[in-house]
Amino acid sequence: MYEKSQQLFERAQQSIPGGVNSPVRAFRSVGGTPLFIQRAEGPYLYDVDGHRYIDYIASWGPMILGHAWQPVVKAIQEYAVYSTSYGAPTQLEVEMAELIISMVPNVDLIRMVSSGTEACMSAIRLARGYTGRNKIIKFEGHYHGHADPFLVKAGSGVATFNIQTVPGVTPGVAQDTLTAPYNDLNAVKKIADEHRGEIAAIIVEPVAGNMGCILPQPGFLEGLRSLCDIEGIVLILDEVMTGFRLAPGGAQERLGIRADLLTYGKVIGGGMPVGAFGGRKEIMQHIAPLGNVYQAGTLSGNPIAMIAGYTLLKELKNNPKIYTELEEKTIYLRDGLDKALKSWGQPYQINQLGSMISVHFSDHPVTDFATASAANNQRFKIFFHALLKRGVYLPPSAFESWFLNNALKKEDLDATIKAVQESLREL
Repeated sequence: MYEKSQQLFERAQQSIPGGVNSPVRAFRSVGGTPLFIQRAEGPYLYDVDGHRYIDYIASWGPMILGHAWQPVVKAIQEYAVYSTSYGAPTQLEVEMAELIISMVPNVDLIRMVSSGTEACMSAIRLARGYTGRNKIIKFEGHYHGHADPFLVKAGSGVATFNIQTVPGVTPGVAQDTLTAPYNDLNAVKKIADEHRGEIAAIIVEPVAGNMGCILPQPGFLEGLRSLCDIEGIVLILDEVMTGFRLAPGGAQERLGIRADLLTYGKVIGGGMPVGAFGGRKEIMQHIAPLGNVYQAGTLSGNPIAMIAGYTLLKELKNNPKIYTELEEKTIYLRDGLDKALKSWGQPYQINQLGSMISVHFSDHPVTDFATASAANNQRFKIFFHALLKRGVYLPPSAFESWFLNNALKKEDLDATIKAVQESLREL
């Protein structure tokens, strides 16, 4: 069934570590051979063996309007003839910055980079430079990219592979990263009290997407904001997943939370490799060349990424009904999943906000990394493959959110629900 993917995977392992360029793609968590994708269009992926899949990854979030959305494709084609990179300023960078600032609350200045990892890494450096402190607080199961400070009790691929100690991360770096359970405000306050005057930043996924879709409990994010105000700590919202997905202004707008700094990833490039960090002028003016906190990148503000992202974000700004449509589709899917799982008779949890959703085979609410890890993730493996052979492509890990795109039609959602009903019989 997957003969060409199998052949390509065997070939890839001879030249690429593990045969993949990002660990979660290896299917180690769910078993089997990773699919090699040939193309994508709208809500569908097509593999090299000719199979079509309803896609619930959306390139890990950014394909909000579906794959190969024609205005983005056309914009890339038009701008590619001018060259793919200059290493010099362009008008596009200015227009992109102005567009983001017009959409997102509490952003005065924004710096383009080339990935979400780079954005989060740079935001932490800036927070340290601004405060003169070294330590940061992150949350167990949250993933902010693969920079050294973030690989302590991280989510996403680190959680998938159960890598708790990452070789190459020095003890000195690790001891400056303090971790707390997500949704446990008292634990954060205790850490802040024990390290008073030492903590530069708290970085958090406002809605966790790297251990499944896990929502903030009422008062949790508000409590972090209050604590940061009291202790002079920089609050960083990692909106690599939630930015421009939960609302035009991201989680800040949807949840009513005011951050000091925000980070973004590939969504601002329409799926192209790009990222950004931004926030209050008081803090951002410490970045070079305005200040002494150095950050640079030859490909930062790449013109092809900028025109792709600008085209997508402009549509999202001009047509906010997209968010209503996305949420309606996600609720329709959630209700269909709930009905199917309820008739199945085994324990489960469904977490959902906006167009992010995840299913956990658990008899208790999934609110943090511990409860996500305690779910029956062996059952998820069977569920994943049962859906895959029925043409539904989920993230190949129980520790990842699903992302809907607005190209999905009711028929796709109904086909997914039917596939779930059939798959549950295999469990």
